[in-house]
Amino acid sequence: MRALIQRVRNAEVNVGGEVVGAIGPGMLILLGVGRGDGEAEADWLADKCAQLRIFDDEEGQLNRSLLEMGGGALVVSQFTLYADPHKGRRPSYAAAAAGEEALSLFQRFCEKLQELDVPVERGEFGERMEVCLVNDGPVTLMVETPWR
Repeated sequence: MRALIQRVRNAEVNVGGEVVGAIGPGMLILLGVGRGDGEAEADWLADKCAQLRIFDDEEGQLNRSLLEMGGGALVVSQFTLYADPHKGRRPSYAAAAAGEEALSLFQRFCEKLQELDVPVERGEFGERMEVCLVNDGPVTLMVETPWR
């Protein structure tokens, strides 16, 4: 699994002109599920996101996690994180998990974050979405499960 994480002041996702998820300070997590990923990857990545120290402490150092600062997570499915643009002009998405498998693991990831007491908002899986955000820092990280 792959997560493109952006520390945000606020973020929202719109589907068909309606806001379906919004957060204040926290993380926008663009989540990609790869072929062969499973629940262990979803759980590990959710824990990693919740524990990453990318928020400022009292001295302005990146020493606080999402859990410590009490922020929310806006999770948006993003199969294009598994795009391979190296051959030709049209990226291949062969490494991305199929729809039902990806949906199941997307849901598992969100549920694991909630179990860790992270308030979670979501985009709508498989829909065309507009994501609006104010990146704070900017701080943007790519995190991938280590065994992939």
